[in-house]
Amino acid sequence: MHSGLNEFRSYKLESLSLDAAWLKQQTGQFALLFRLLLPMRRISSGRSVMTQRQKLVLPGGHNKLLLHSCCAPCSGEVMEALIASEIDFSIYFYNPNIHPQREYALRKDENIRFAEQQHGIPFIDADYGLDNWFARAQGMEDEPERGKRCTMCFDMRFERSALYAHEHGFPVISSSLGISRWKDMQQINDCGARAAAHYPGITYWDYDWRKQGGSARMIEISKRENFYQQEYCGCVYSLRDSNRWRKEQGRERIKICDKFYGQPEAQE
Repeated sequence: MHSGLNEFRSYKLESLSLDAAWLKQQTGQFALLFRLLLPMRRISSGRSVMTQRQKLVLPGGHNKLLLHSCCAPCSGEVMEALIASEIDFSIYFYNPNIHPQREYALRKDENIRFAEQQHGIPFIDADYGLDNWFARAQGMEDEPERGKRCTMCFDMRFERSALYAHEHGFPVISSSLGISRWKDMQQINDCGARAAAHYPGITYWDYDWRKQGGSARMIEISKRENFYQQEYCGCVYSLRDSNRWRKEQGRERIKICDKFYGQPEAQE
């Protein structure tokens, strides 16, 4: 009998009420079922632990979501969670903060590959809007990470997301921004709720994508897909400040479009 089937039976066979003989004959279908219901999670000892995903439910009983995505590493786990919960969603890519342009292009292209080409998820490519972002950032060039400039940046992206949702029949919006431990989740949620409040019938979904193992699966998926591992938030000021810190620590400057998950010593 297939080794994966033995492991499956020993863990959850009774609770899923599945017939072992049938599973043995249907190995292809079993593999798909195994992937959707019981994704594998690696822990520090190196052995695999099976965890069942929580079924997600959109607020207000809706089943259509516009998901703002900042990059493939952050949105990979979010997309797979939504797919497992059979939620109808589209990706909205609007990130005018990302600079330089080749950094922007790589982050966007990876997102397209994972969403459209691998999972068939509609991908909405909004305008770059870099000049507008720089105009709104004037006077906030020296703000620290998680400061007023970041609030402006989140506001800008959520405002466009909410407008698109309003114009194209999406009752709920959310974002992959909050899954990163480097971000202030309350700051992000405040910006999302503020943008949605401009349009009657639009709800901002403040789901915590980090919980239930989401942060760990984010890294797993990134390594599995060999996603590009950006080493700064995205804007030129974040790049500047990150390089200043690296210089103080005696480390090399960030190399744009150079580091990928799955490489030796690649970490979040």
